[in-house]
Amino acid sequence: MGPPEGADATESMIHIESSGRVTILRMAHGKASALDLEFCDALSARLDECRRSASAALVLTGTGTIFSAGVDLLRVVDGGATYVRAFLPAVSRTFESLFTFPKPVVAAVNGHAIAGGCVMACASDVRLMAKGPGRIGTPELLVGVPFPIVPLEIMRFAAAPQRLQSLAYRGATLSADEAIAHGLIDDAVEGERLLDAAVDMAGRFAALPPAAFAATKTQLRAPAMRRIREGWQYDAAVTRIWESAETLETIRGYIARTFKKPR
Repeated sequence: MGPPEGADATESMIHIESSGRVTILRMAHGKASALDLEFCDALSARLDECRRSASAALVLTGTGTIFSAGVDLLRVVDGGATYVRAFLPAVSRTFESLFTFPKPVVAAVNGHAIAGGCVMACASDVRLMAKGPGRIGTPELLVGVPFPIVPLEIMRFAAAPQRLQSLAYRGATLSADEAIAHGLIDDAVEGERLLDAAVDMAGRFAALPPAAFAATKTQLRAPAMRRIREGWQYDAAVTRIWESAETLETIRGYIARTFKKPR
């Protein structure tokens, strides 16, 4: 019997390896592991596999010098409203699956973690980032889009409370050292040590009693999850903004300014 339909694509987007009781998920979707519909579905599937597996902890990392560049904006403007209506629920499911994953998750932020990439890091239990040129932050408003409720509550949970509004409004991206003070990461380490440090940290968490860890994690994140459940109605308005012709044109302008690729 061959692999299930879509298995090869999932494996090509997210590589998986083990280090003792720790599973390493390495995002490898193109150069920047940008979030599109297929990648979100693949990552959600991988998380479901790891949830059911004997793995005791996860390390989530990227490839090269990019953790994840966030939403694939080219797909958004090419797909328009129809794509947006499918994509936003999918990316929210992926963020929520990561945020509620019952086992320890350590983010090894190997480089740029922008917008959705920042959210994925902040959904983890511990966030280590490589020192160097990599930047992390949430420039959604600079792109021209609001946060759906799930990523907003993840950021509210992780970021230093006095910094959250500034992070959201200004859209600044920060170096690893700067990001510590904003609550986006826990520690900055040398790039060549990053993965080893993350695996070591995950291994220490894996030694904790799993049921007790999962219960504690659920309790700590319960207020955020309650706000997510109570705030679902905001996503209808968010979707209308994302799919509007005005917003899509704003995104095209951002792409032209930032990537020099007018659409």
